[in-house]
Amino acid sequence: MTSKSAATSKNPTTSNTLHGTSALITGASSGIGRATALRLAAAGAAVALAARRADRLEALATEIREHGGTAIVIAADLTNAQAAADAVATTVSRLGRLDTLVNAAGVMLNGPSEESPLWEWDRMVDINLRGLMYVTKAAVPPLLSAAKTSRRAVADVVNISSVAGRFAAPTVAIYNATKFAVTGATEAWRQEYATRDLRFSVIEPGRTESELFAQKANSDTDFTAAFGDVEALHAADVADAVGYIVTNPRRVAINEIVLRPTDQP
Repeated sequence: MTSKSAATSKNPTTSNTLHGTSALITGASSGIGRATALRLAAAGAAVALAARRADRLEALATEIREHGGTAIVIAADLTNAQAAADAVATTVSRLGRLDTLVNAAGVMLNGPSEESPLWEWDRMVDINLRGLMYVTKAAVPPLLSAAKTSRRAVADVVNISSVAGRFAAPTVAIYNATKFAVTGATEAWRQEYATRDLRFSVIEPGRTESELFAQKANSDTDFTAAFGDVEALHAADVADAVGYIVTNPRRVAINEIVLRPTDQP
């Protein structure tokens, strides 16, 4: 019996370079998104940098270009469905294709539920989940098209969730809800597109040096109590996990990576 994986002409044994591919990274203005853009550009991908803060995106694009890479800036609020669709369309128009989508945009506004304003809950749902849904919905058709024409014979979506998508904690209810949703949706999409050369993966980092922990001033959430006094992951550590996922050969699908600091319980 001949299986699809036996088609070696479409199934290279190694794929440790992203030359000739393009990637769209959301949340690219800081943290994990920024580090991921640098990581994928270093592997040879042309990158589309999407976020709201245009000045930070321009500085990152300049850094990538100075190192010989290709980068374009897409300043947009991806919680708007049309803006998300336009970001995908711009990526394809200017870079010629879309092989990789990394949904790294996120916000964390935790605190006691009875004291948290509803707009903070809405904001987490909008950015952590709704924006991811909008971008993914628009990206699937060009990703499927790229998989058919790529020498790598595969395309990738990597969603950045959190260990908060694996366990619940007090004062973190809505952040938990959004990250549980991202993890669940990624697994459902993985199954839906598994036979169509489009891999879906989720990364769930533990404590990571990030602007997330400074997004809400005077938060009552005690992260030392929740995570312990640990040496946090660097954003580049998570970006390396993204790079590992998307540079695997077609036959290898990394469905889920949980990434914690060594001394985080």
